[in-house]
Amino acid sequence: MLLKLAWRNLWRNKRRSIITISAIVFAVVLSVLLDSVKKGLLDKMKENVVGFYHGYVQVHRNGYWDDKTIDNSFDYDSMLIASLQRREEVDEVIPRLESFVLAASESMSKGSMLVGVDPEKEDAVTTLKSKLIKGNYLQDGDHAVMVTTGLADYLRLGLNDSLVVLGQGYHGVSAAGKYPIKGLIKFGSPELNKGLIYLPIGESQHLFGADNKVTAFVLKLDNIREAQKTSEELGAMLPHDEYETMSWQQMLPELDQVIQGEEAENKIFQVVLYMLIAFGIFGTILMMTMERQFEFGVMVAIGMNKAMLSLVVVLENIFLSILGAIVGVMVSLPVVLYLYRFPVSLSGQLAEAYENFGMEPIYYFSTDAVVFYTQGLVVLSLALVLAFYPVFKIWKLNPVAAMQS
Repeated sequence: MLLKLAWRNLWRNKRRSIITISAIVFAVVLSVLLDSVKKGLLDKMKENVVGFYHGYVQVHRNGYWDDKTIDNSFDYDSMLIASLQRREEVDEVIPRLESFVLAASESMSKGSMLVGVDPEKEDAVTTLKSKLIKGNYLQDGDHAVMVTTGLADYLRLGLNDSLVVLGQGYHGVSAAGKYPIKGLIKFGSPELNKGLIYLPIGESQHLFGADNKVTAFVLKLDNIREAQKTSEELGAMLPHDEYETMSWQQMLPELDQVIQGEEAENKIFQVVLYMLIAFGIFGTILMMTMERQFEFGVMVAIGMNKAMLSLVVVLENIFLSILGAIVGVMVSLPVVLYLYRFPVSLSGQLAEAYENFGMEPIYYFSTDAVVFYTQGLVVLSLALVLAFYPVFKIWKLNPVAAMQS
């Protein structure tokens, strides 16, 4: 009976109910959009820097990370790969042979990182093929390179032009080669895009005189959130005097600190946002309560118990809050999906500022389900707590004074 009465009360004054629901809908949509873009930016930052190159866990020869020379490479060990792949959380293991070289064209030169890869395995882990914007992807056995667009532009080279690389090979041998550019790739991270060269691993081993050598095994994980745990477990499994395992947090501590700082800043921002939302919702509830003073006075004067009246009003506000939260999530869902499909590109000085920090100047949005239900539940909880304000007013109500007002 009380539920039916509360539901009917909502639609006796449609304008008032619609205003209250609209305030909650706006709050839900605003919080979902802001949480979506913040999560999207952080996820894209990790994806651009970690997922597209470094990987989430790497295995090196002990001491390699502190002294990244090709002399600290190790033998390509099929038994080691098999032991890594037996782990349930490891989906794929890819070999790399990396070293710094001087990349040169006819008139320009620049220090760059040359990465020897197994083309198919590399694509399976870092989706390298999807970054190809011009030309063709590498094939195993190619005597050719792929270079990033930033490096190609700096050296004033294009497809099929020759790239000269000079460096130091294994145990001090001279490393020099001349390769046609087969493809141009572009990373989301401007920093990565400035100086990477990809070469089939067999050709890179020949270039550096490092037959059957690799500098790292990069692991593709089933759950990237378990990177630190997986790294520690693998470190305990492998011989400490031969190998070291590192998660992306250990390889890129600056990025990890930036992400943690951004997450802490986002939490503070969310608290401020929720306070603003709470005041907005409270304003509509306050307006509704003041408008109904006469109604409440009449109901109490004709004999309705204040406790019963309070329960009816609370039920009304619960209905309004639930309706507002559901409609808010439904409205925000297509908006977020559209922005996820068509992210917002920045331009001008703001875009330059993002690039200077090594970030792609694009606002990405996340479609993670947690964004929708978390924000919907938070706003719903705020609305439900504020819904008890009319109860306070009802218990202090003087029926005569209320009807005179």
